[in-house]
Amino acid sequence: MNLRAYWRFVVVAYQFLPLMLAYARDRRRFLFFGGSRQVSNEQRRDRAAALLDSLLTLGPTFIKLGQLLSTRPDILPPEYIAEFSKLQDSVPPAAWDDAKVVLEEDLGPVEDRFTEFDTDAISGASLGQVYYAEIDGQPVAVKIRRPGVKDLVESDLKVVRWSIPLLLRFVGDAQAFSLETLADEFARTIRQEMDYNREARMLQEIKANFQDNDDIRIPDTIGTHSTGRVLTMEYVPGTKISDVDELDTQHLDRTELAETLQRAYLDMIIQDGVFHADPHPGNLAVQDDGTLVFYDFGMSGYVDPFIQNKIVDFYTAVAAQDIDAILDTLIEMGTLSPDADRQVMSDVMELAIADARGEDVEQYRVQQIVQQVEDTIYEFPLRLPSNLALVLRVATVVEGVCVTLDPDFDFISVATTYLNEQGFIEAGVRDFVEDRVQEGRDAVESSVRIPPKIEDALDRVEREDFHIRADVEDSELVLERLGKRLVLGLALAAGGISTAMLYSFQPGSTLAIAIAGGLTLAVGFLLYRSFRKRRGIRAKPQFTRQNLRERDDSEGASGALGFGDAAVQQSDETDDGG
Repeated sequence: MNLRAYWRFVVVAYQFLPLMLAYARDRRRFLFFGGSRQVSNEQRRDRAAALLDSLLTLGPTFIKLGQLLSTRPDILPPEYIAEFSKLQDSVPPAAWDDAKVVLEEDLGPVEDRFTEFDTDAISGASLGQVYYAEIDGQPVAVKIRRPGVKDLVESDLKVVRWSIPLLLRFVGDAQAFSLETLADEFARTIRQEMDYNREARMLQEIKANFQDNDDIRIPDTIGTHSTGRVLTMEYVPGTKISDVDELDTQHLDRTELAETLQRAYLDMIIQDGVFHADPHPGNLAVQDDGTLVFYDFGMSGYVDPFIQNKIVDFYTAVAAQDIDAILDTLIEMGTLSPDADRQVMSDVMELAIADARGEDVEQYRVQQIVQQVEDTIYEFPLRLPSNLALVLRVATVVEGVCVTLDPDFDFISVATTYLNEQGFIEAGVRDFVEDRVQEGRDAVESSVRIPPKIEDALDRVEREDFHIRADVEDSELVLERLGKRLVLGLALAAGGISTAMLYSFQPGSTLAIAIAGGLTLAVGFLLYRSFRKRRGIRAKPQFTRQNLRERDDSEGASGALGFGDAAVQQSDETDDGG
């Protein structure tokens, strides 16, 4: 029996109870009866802020959970996504004596393995903390997993798993699937981040992909001083990428830095298929010569070739402002249900692009488009692949960093130039022409094959041997609901008549009358329930131009970068430990 997990469940339930009661009252004003309540955008923002405070109070596991949820617009409304995007993976470091135990258990006595070791952590995060040290005069950064964090995480993962059935009562059908799969995805992600052997492998793989790029610097690992709980890397200092004043003092071209960052991520996602998935300013630094430095590869991921191709199609469609192609790509990637109202989605995408353009038609930002798509995605059936969710988050955060460097940075222009240089757009045009030529050939072949088939069909009609079979697709289960209502209606009528006859002809049979009346009332209640729609915590879709603009005005820069400082400064720029 895991008593720690049970006690942890009580603590978590206590933290979340006020919000759960509020959500329950949204469905029924007085919990067990009453109508639903309308929830304003302001109320949702307040609740998101309260939930964020609870996640911070509950510690490392729930901080990571909030970070994961910030990439899942298929589960949470946009107000929660914006609030959770502010989560900073930075907490006070554990005591050195506790961290020393982990270090010496894995590597041996500190004095024997390091010529110098600064016991004051240069950064602390939810899962680990980083120290400056030297090995034979070589400066290194030593990342140590927090003492006891694994047991805490395992207990919290049990709590998350136990909580899923309760949470399903407060969400709609569109979010149920995503929420049920979230627990497994989260467990896999956080266990990967606690495994520093995996982080070292991801770091080395990405570093190898950039070995010929002099504009990118990734710290090397020191294998002799690394384990599953301790990761030792070369110490690479630099200026935090969001410290624009210091960058200006060094006379660095910030527009060029933004382009270098954008191209690096296009390389990782489109070309290499493996990418650094946590590009907030605390994990990015710039050296004196303009070299871009990446830290912290605990959150990294892979992109399969199919998704890579679809991402290229998406960027190409956005650059061409081809709304149908954008929607087709989203459907093919599995991010948008084919059953979604295509006309509504087209209107939303048209508004998103129009609102993002500004005065210059060519100047619009993918971040704004992605934000509008995420706002709309939440209100439609969606199953968002986990790595694609990371890609969406990376695209948004990277664009925010680029705009911090250069407010006029044109993401689309850089992406389009990149796709042209790499031959993707040319290949796309060539494929388009080949497809049209093949369609022409198919049309010619069909024109030859169709007349005999038509003649055969007409002959069968003359022989009265022509049959048509129609299959009715009822994805919304309309016929099933109508059938249930019909049966319940007949049962209600029969029960009402039976009760009335017993009351009229056998007034002394009190028990029989009560039973018949009770069953009739029960059937009536079931019939009433069959006409009520299931309610969750989802916002009501609003797709008018005015409503979308009001949402944008009220939310302000909700899609903008919201991460706080990690630990990358001139003297202590390195991995932030998470």
